[in-house]
Amino acid sequence: MGGEAKPSQDSSSGGGFKSRMVYYINSGEKKHVFAGVAIISAVFGIPWYLMTRGSKQHSHQDYMEKADKARQERLSPGSSSAT
Repeated sequence: MGGEAKPSQDSSSGGGFKSRMVYYINSGEKKHVFAGVAIISAVFGIPWYLMTRGSKQHSHQDYMEKADKARQERLSPGSSSAT
């Protein structure tokens, strides 16, 4: 009667944006899963690409060599500034 629940609207029957998004998320169809993976890849991939372009990727060995060189310069007897 007055308090009965309405049947849920199908996304093809003019449901709102939220109901369509819920349908796409919960459908599990291959094309929806692929689209979701593509969107997430773009959201995280584009900023990563923009941050890392033009910079050389350093290996652990490069960092260790740089640290050893700085340590040797700091501990060498000729460059002591303390009097």
